[in-house]
Amino acid sequence: MVDSRASRPNDGLGSTSPAPAVTRAAAVLEALAGSAMGRLTLSDLARELGIPKSSTSNLLLALEEARLISRQGAEYTLGRKLVELGAAYLSRLDEVQEFYRFCEQAPTLSGETVRIAMLDGTNVIYLARYEGHPAVRLTSNIGDKMPVSLCAVGKALIARLHDHDIDAMFADDAELPVLTPKSLRTGAELKAQLREIREKGYAFEDEESTTGVVCLAVSVPTRGAHGPSLGLSVTALKATYSEEQGAQMVKELNELARSLGNPMG
Repeated sequence: MVDSRASRPNDGLGSTSPAPAVTRAAAVLEALAGSAMGRLTLSDLARELGIPKSSTSNLLLALEEARLISRQGAEYTLGRKLVELGAAYLSRLDEVQEFYRFCEQAPTLSGETVRIAMLDGTNVIYLARYEGHPAVRLTSNIGDKMPVSLCAVGKALIARLHDHDIDAMFADDAELPVLTPKSLRTGAELKAQLREIREKGYAFEDEESTTGVVCLAVSVPTRGAHGPSLGLSVTALKATYSEEQGAQMVKELNELARSLGNPMG
């Protein structure tokens, strides 16, 4: 593969953007968010952006002054201002506010760990988390991304896609990410589960992302032609989980999904 930066060694990321500084700033935040340790040096970021250290240094200074990043010695991390911005975004999503209200009042879900997530390509992003069961807090947090094949909510969301869209995302022989011995391993295995999900109307995850934890999920009816693809999930400890409990969880998840998808009833 030819590196597109090779022909423009002095331009780097953002050279064709109408606002290169904004594009590069966003790339800095993405790089820090995606780094294994959550922090990178000036040299690391200059290489990531493909621009000189002097230009990168000026960009980092501006981001630091805006509190979007923080400097710790020679390394940079994401800044706390991003937490404020993320909270402001979530606070304005009617679905998130209704999600919390419903969970607090639901007979079963009020005592469980429930999450609402949004489809993002072949991943889901968790938007909110209701803490009703402290024993399963080791599962995904707000803002975390998870491959759709590893979580019930991801499978519930892609199950409603057309088959040709799913085929474009996952070939039958595609190798899927693995977290536990029970994780799905190929696109063919995933598609087989999706057929079951369509028949049942909900997804069930059996220790596929976290050993000892099961999860049930449903999709939310899309609000409008361009509404977000949202899903709901509830986790439980496998040691205490029962089919009767699962049936009640799915019932309440579906009630919440209908409320979020059609707030007028």
